[in-house]
Amino acid sequence: MSMGEILILGAVAGFTVFIGLPIGRVRGASARIRSILNAGATGVLLFLFWDVLSKGVAPVEVALDHAAAGDEPWAHFFWLAAVFAVSLTVGLMSLVYYDLWLARRARATLRFGPGAADVHEVRAGPVARLGPAERLAFFIALGIGFHNLSEGLAIGQSAAGGELRLAFVLVIGFALHNATEGFGIVGPLAGEADLPSWRFLGALGLIAGGPTFVGTVIGQSFQNETVFAAFLALAAGSMLYVIIELLAVARKLGHKDMTTWGILLGLTLGFATDFILHAVGA
Repeated sequence: MSMGEILILGAVAGFTVFIGLPIGRVRGASARIRSILNAGATGVLLFLFWDVLSKGVAPVEVALDHAAAGDEPWAHFFWLAAVFAVSLTVGLMSLVYYDLWLARRARATLRFGPGAADVHEVRAGPVARLGPAERLAFFIALGIGFHNLSEGLAIGQSAAGGELRLAFVLVIGFALHNATEGFGIVGPLAGEADLPSWRFLGALGLIAGGPTFVGTVIGQSFQNETVFAAFLALAAGSMLYVIIELLAVARKLGHKDMTTWGILLGLTLGFATDFILHAVGA
C-alpha cells in the first residue's frame, strides 16, 4: 500500500468527527434539552476515558508480568509506569492551571474598566478570548485529539505491516466511533445564546480529527510503546478534566433525570461502537 493510500485511510477515519459538530448550532433548545446534550457529551467522554486509560495501562501491565516472570528487567516496568503517571498528571493538571491562569487574567482586566478589557481582548490569545462553553468544547476536542492520535498510530502500523484487512477494518470502526465524538465536543455549545461560528466548529473538528491523520503518518514509519502509552495517558488526563467540568455544568443546568439519561445514552453510544469494532476483529 502506497503512502498516499495510507494517508487517505487516516483522513477518512479522523474526519467523520465533523458529522456531529452541526449540533452545536441548535437554536432555542430548552434547559432540559441542553441538560441531556451536555450529559450525552459527558457519557461519551466517560467511555473514552475508560477506553484510553485501559489501553494506556496495558503495556505497563505487560511489562509488570514480564518483570515478575524474570523475562525483563524491573527497570523497564518502572520506566513505563513513571511515563504513564507523569503523562496522566500533565494531561490533567496542565489544563487545570491553564484555566486558573485565564481566570486570573480576566479578573485583572475587569479591575481596569471596559477600555482595558478591549485592549486585553486584542492582546489575549485565541483560547483566552473564548467564552466558557466554547473553551470547554475546545478542551474536549483537545482530549479527543490525543485519543485519536493513538487510533491513527494503530491504522498506520497495521498498513505498514501489510495487514491491509485489519487496517480497513480499523478505518471503518474508527470512522463510526469518531462520528459520535463530534456530538460529544459540541454538547456544551448546543442552545447557547451566541451560537458558535462554522469556522470555530471547523477548527474543533481539525483539532479532534486531524491527529488521526497525523498518527497514521507516524504509525506507518515509527513504533514505540513508551510514546504510545504517553499519548494515551495525556488523553486520559485531559478527558478527566473535561468530565469534571461537564459535571459542574450539569449541576448548574439542573434536571437530574435528563442528566442521568444523557450520560447513559453517551455511554451506550461509546460502547456500541466499541462492540462493533470488537465484532469485526479490530
